[in-house]
Amino acid sequence: MSVDVVTFGCRLNAFESEVIRREAEGAGLADTVVVNTCAVTNEAVAQARQSIRKLRRERPEARIVVTGCAAQTQGPMFAAMDEVDRVLGNDDKMQSAAWRATRAAFDAAPAFGIDSTQKIAVSDIMAVTEMAPHLVEGFGAGQPRAFVQVQNGCDHRCTFCIIPYGRGNSRSVPMGVVVDQVRALVEAGHAEIVLTGVDLTSYGADLPGAPKLGMLTRQILRHVPELQRLRISSIDSIEADRDLLEVIADDVRLMPHLHLSLQAGDDMILKRMKRRHSRDDAIAFCAQVRRLRPDMVFGADIIAGFPTETEDMFARSLDLVEVCDLTFLHVFPYSPRPGTPAARMPQVKGDIIRDRARRLRASGERALQRRLAADVGQTRAVLIESASQGRTEHFLPVAIAGEMPGAVRALTVTGHDNSRLRVA
Repeated sequence: MSVDVVTFGCRLNAFESEVIRREAEGAGLADTVVVNTCAVTNEAVAQARQSIRKLRRERPEARIVVTGCAAQTQGPMFAAMDEVDRVLGNDDKMQSAAWRATRAAFDAAPAFGIDSTQKIAVSDIMAVTEMAPHLVEGFGAGQPRAFVQVQNGCDHRCTFCIIPYGRGNSRSVPMGVVVDQVRALVEAGHAEIVLTGVDLTSYGADLPGAPKLGMLTRQILRHVPELQRLRISSIDSIEADRDLLEVIADDVRLMPHLHLSLQAGDDMILKRMKRRHSRDDAIAFCAQVRRLRPDMVFGADIIAGFPTETEDMFARSLDLVEVCDLTFLHVFPYSPRPGTPAARMPQVKGDIIRDRARRLRASGERALQRRLAADVGQTRAVLIESASQGRTEHFLPVAIAGEMPGAVRALTVTGHDNSRLRVA
């Protein structure tokens, strides 16, 4: 049996899981399950642990390797689980040598025994200063969308965030390598490419000449003319450069959907989060982009119940959904991550956090309903993802039937079922 990879978390993990599968199989591993974890919330870590226990029940003979951000930040905890055979760090998981060492360890002994420290192979992520480019040939037959990693790590230290300690400092993939990867994926049949990273708008600061994300985007679109659709995953709006704004305005192949790392709508909370933008900055950015691209759709991350958040402060986050006309909301009930400054701040009660998260999600649902209703009667370019679903250029889900996955079709929206558009 080959290597199976269970992926949690972000689009970057989705890309890295393809590299993991290739490297693990190349090292000769078989009947192995790799759990690529996320550490963004306590819930994400708990879900990974639950999945590991379930996998052991279902696959008693398989080796279980745990990697990803949670493995990097909480390696000993995973190593202490009886179900786990190996823990690999976030940089280690991308290295063929680490997978060869894992194979050798598995071959040397049927089990690691009681001492959980024997299971751990987690290097110092802060010592990693360069990106080792990994070219992925494809994301599976019939998959119309593929991810390309252009950046990793983060130089910022938001007070709530553990991710820099799981990913290390910011580092970028050279533009030429990215263009080659995009070209290869397009030639493999992928109609849509998504650029991924931890802090995408910091792209290029560590490269010669310090190119920015806008220049990278422009180079991809210029040198891969056969690319039909390009998307950018989550960005920090305050770092968006002029080239990026010009590409948004000028090239229709860059999809009119941006996901923003906003986190809050109150200036005091943003300051305590150590964010780099204000409420007015967020509002001005959305207005500026809509002037350049009137059909732009925004999503956003918002945290509910950050430490010290009062009801008035929360209300300013809640009304940001309306003010910025946000369509897709990722709501995170605040959970303290050990070692972060926010974990030491005065905490909001759990029932209040849950209620605020519920209210934010309800507001996001109403915003999505408005957008679905506004698309009725419009003709949209729909990327057919599967036999039953596609996505418009604005990333709205579409219920379809009888279409060939991978095609981009002009379809007229006839209605919606409260979660997906219906088309003729």
